[in-house]
This record gives sequence, C-alpha cells and structure tokens, in this order.
Amino acid sequence: MSMHCDRALSIRGILAPLHVPKPRLVVAALTCVLLHAHVQPVAAQAPADRSDARVHSLVFDTYTPGPCSPNGQAQGNCDPGELVRVRLVPVAEGLRQPRHIAFIPGTNDMLVTEPTEIRLVRDGKLVEERIAGFPAESLDAGTLQSVIAHPDFAATGFIYVYYVKRRGDGATTLGLARGRLEGLELADVEEIFVADGWMSGGPIAGRAEFGPDGMIFLTLNDQDRSFSTDDTSVRILAQDVGSDIGKVMRVRDDGAIPADNPFVGQAWAKPEVFSYGHRNVTGFAWHPETGELWATEIAPMGGDELNLLRAGANYGWPHVSLGRIYNNSLVSEQSWWRPGMEMPAMHWTPSISPSGAVFYTGERIPQWQGHLFIGALNGQMLQRVAFDQPGAQSERREALFIELGRRFRHVEQGPDGYLYVATVIRILGANAPDGPNMSGTVYRIEAAE
Repeated sequence: MSMHCDRALSIRGILAPLHVPKPRLVVAALTCVLLHAHVQPVAAQAPADRSDARVHSLVFDTYTPGPCSPNGQAQGNCDPGELVRVRLVPVAEGLRQPRHIAFIPGTNDMLVTEPTEIRLVRDGKLVEERIAGFPAESLDAGTLQSVIAHPDFAATGFIYVYYVKRRGDGATTLGLARGRLEGLELADVEEIFVADGWMSGGPIAGRAEFGPDGMIFLTLNDQDRSFSTDDTSVRILAQDVGSDIGKVMRVRDDGAIPADNPFVGQAWAKPEVFSYGHRNVTGFAWHPETGELWATEIAPMGGDELNLLRAGANYGWPHVSLGRIYNNSLVSEQSWWRPGMEMPAMHWTPSISPSGAVFYTGERIPQWQGHLFIGALNGQMLQRVAFDQPGAQSERREALFIELGRRFRHVEQGPDGYLYVATVIRILGANAPDGPNMSGTVYRIEAAE
C-alpha cells in the first residue's frame, strides 16, 4: 500500500495540523517524490480551514483481498486484487492519548477514553467541554482504560467506566463503575465491580466491552513487574483461576456474576473468570455470523496473538508463548505447545502489539465486508485480514496507513457504517515535547474516488 500523494493535500495543509515532527515532513515529501506523484490541494480555491475536515484528509491506495504477504506489506507472489482507494478524515484532533472509542447506541455520539478524562464527539466534531462527574470522590479512581455505553442506553442512560484503582500500600487493580449521562455530566456514579488483582510495581492494563449477550467482558493483564527476567512468580498467577490477574472476566450490567460463567460454583475459582492464561488481552471482536469471540493479545518479544476465546479455556501464558521474554529466554522449558492449552488462530513475530479489533459489516466500503481490522501500537498500522480467500494464500493481510507513523490504539465501526480509528504519535527521547503530547487523533475511514 502506498500513500496516494497526488490526491493528498500539501505538506503544509495536512501534516502540520497532525502535529507531525519536522523530520517526518521531510520523509513524507521524499516519499511523494520517489513515487513520482504530485502533491496538490484537494480544493485549490479553498484555504486550509481546520473547520472543514475534508481539507485535512489523506487518501491511500489499498487492494482487496490483499497481497500474499505474511506482514501485510505490498509484496508477495499473487495478484493483490482490486484497487480500493480510501480517505482518512480527522473527526477529533488535539487529544492526548485516546485509548478507546465507543458509540452511544441510538445516536452517532462517540465516547473517547483519554487517560484522565472522557471526551464526546457529536455531529462529527469534538465537544470542547469535558464530561464532568468522573472520577467521583468515593471511587479512588486513576487512569481510565475504557468508557462504554449500555446497549439499551435510551432506557437506562448508563455509561460504564473501567479504571485503575490504587490502595494506600501502592497496590493496583481495575474497577468498573457506572453512572447516568445527563447532558455532559455523569450522575449517580457507583462502583459495581472490582477485579481481585491487587499487585504492586508492575504495569497494569485492561479493556471493557459489552458483548452481544448484554454481558460486560473485562480484561486484566498479568501485571508482571519482572517482565524482563526469568522470575515467573507474578505472571504465573495468570494460570490461577482463583485470581483475576491475567484473565478475561464476564459480569452483568450491574456488576453481578452471570449464572452461566464457566467457574460458577467452584470454590477454588473466581466466578467472574471467563478464560485464563492471558498476558495482556487488548481488544474483543465478535464474529458477525457465528457470534464467536475473538481477542487480540500482546505477547512479550514476538508471538502477539489473535485468539478465539472459549468459556473456561486456558490460553497458556506464561507456560506457552510463541514469543520470548525480553532477556531472550524462552518463556518455559516447553514453550511452544502443551496439551490442554489453546494455540492462537493467528500470531505475529516480530510483534506489532495488536490493540483492538472489529469485523467490518458496513456498506460504506463493501469490498471490506467480513474482514477483520486490527489496530497496532508498535506496528504503527491498521491491519486488514481477509480470511478464506482463493489462490496461493487463503489468509490475506494488508498493512494500512503505515506512512502516518501513528500508533493505532483502537478501531470501531460506527452506526453510520464507517470505520473509526483512535491514533497517537509516540515521541520519545530528546525530541519528546516538554508538555503533554497532543497528537491524538480519531479518524473516520471513507471511500475515495
């Protein structure tokens, strides 16, 4: 895939508003020259007005079903297929780190999860005022992980917030609260579930989504403070169903435990556990035809996974992984496969750090219907996967939007049939800004002529 430079705007008109560092301007310009393309404004008579989203759009050439390439790059030994030209249109700019996007059912309003605040996109524009009322003083809430809306929002008005909780001794876990959205304020906020995953000193991450069954699926990573060593004393808790660490959990919309959870009634297990043996599950996608639950998971050094989740199943961590510990050790003495432990449906080595996934069912880009879209953090792309294709490779992958140099933190389909992606530019080292990095942008993906 290559950026369609002759349809893009000028370097000044596009890249500057996207907060691209100066070295990237040079790279982008050289890319266009090497492609023998001409960069020109989309509308020559119109000034670069930030109020017109189309003025700042980017156009890309993609191909369906895609290349026969294991990493999704434009290479391989088969015809990549039909040209599908798409446009990225920014709908929310100037964000810090948009982690999660979710639509309010019955509306086109989008909830955007930032680390410490909740933002709202209404009528295709970011509302300047933040949603008030969270965190409530009684919750002792920290960094936000996900904000989602109740499927029957019209009747309940409920918004759910998944967040980091911290105890006085420094230990952390994740909590789930709900409140009623009244205008731009959360009212009657109450904590309805706290994961039994208290741990000190390690990284913590999670994701929350409503499933088609009306239940809330929650993730909690392994919180491994010794992730770069052979010390397994923390990460081994992912194998203990008596703990919520390294698990996918499933709760009702009031935080109670569903009676059909796989470990209900087992004294040695947590009844909220749905599946276990996870390192860091980052997103869910339900298959539109089978209803099967797919999940993306970040492994250590290589071996990122796409898993088909089954109730009560063991996904192997930290006994089994196709990746290695960061000191280059195997994760165990029998690390590639063990009986009774699930193998991934797809994996990535080197890592792309998959972050969120969705099966596309819309009609805006009909060539993409049924394809799986996966965001990538260090892979800095949106990967499109087409299954069951004819020819030399039945599974086609295409790496989209690599040229932007952005981390794709989440992808979601809107009620309007468009795909939306939450992205950010990660700037480290000497070039890191003194203040907050405000490069976070949510894009809509449209078909382009």
